[in-house]
Amino acid sequence: MPTTRPRILDPQAVPVIGTDHHLPAVDPARLTPEALRRRFESAKDWQADIDGDTGFDPEGLSAASVLVPLVQRPDGLRVLLTRRTEHLRDHAGQISFPGGRVEQDDADAVATALREAEEEVGLAREAVDVIGQLPHYTTVTRYVVTPVVALVRPPFSLQLDAFEVAEAFEVPLSFLMTPAHHRRHEFDLQGQRRQFLSMPWQGLDEQGASRTYFIWGATAAMLRNLYGFLRD
Repeated sequence: MPTTRPRILDPQAVPVIGTDHHLPAVDPARLTPEALRRRFESAKDWQADIDGDTGFDPEGLSAASVLVPLVQRPDGLRVLLTRRTEHLRDHAGQISFPGGRVEQDDADAVATALREAEEEVGLAREAVDVIGQLPHYTTVTRYVVTPVVALVRPPFSLQLDAFEVAEAFEVPLSFLMTPAHHRRHEFDLQGQRRQFLSMPWQGLDEQGASRTYFIWGATAAMLRNLYGFLRD
């Protein structure tokens, strides 16, 4: 197996070959804080639909964690996401969860996710209630990522790290848990057949202007795994 992967530089230009409209949306009754707690409490050896890129030398992989923050709003849970700044070496300009590489002083994956969320967007740990984890996801940039799912209690304030984060925004969980919004892209790159998911969200930016947030790649894949977990 190859140990390197070609990177997709302009994902929005990659052809869409279809959506998953034939799959059911997650029942709204399963998208409440109480229902999510019960689902994670009952989870046993669940296997994710998408485990990411494979075939890497294990010695070349780095451990990382992301926080999947589910904000409790009056109209339902919303997923807090970030848009990364354009000058970063990895994933510049992409939509991501708060997160990053495991540091030596981190006690576990949860500690990494909470620390990174504090550093990147200023999300105080006191507002965060971790309810579970999803299976690891391996990225093309050779990170083995643990998604840590948490409920976030308003009110809270954010303080973005201007070097890493250009913007933070929220997307309704119900939108992301509806496969009709999951678009499939496929193309050939350097002799390799590549596929990925996208979940474009039409929202408002900090100035109140309409903007399309192109959620794709690892972030979309982990959200799809969350969909599979809540659907089963």
